[in-house]
Amino acid sequence: MAKAEVKYCTSCAVSLADRGFVRFPCPSCGKELGRCVDCRQQSNEYYCPSCNFRGP
Repeated sequence: MAKAEVKYCTSCAVSLADRGFVRFPCPSCGKELGRCVDCRQQSNEYYCPSCNFRGP
């Protein structure tokens, strides 16, 4: 079974179709999260829906 990829920014919900986005595992539980280039550059907070971890 193929792993599902995150398709939207975890911070702002914009589509991760543009360049500069990143997908990474949650530091707490390992669930895949995604961030767009704007949220990364602005250090916007993100939230893991699986374990409630919050990060910059």
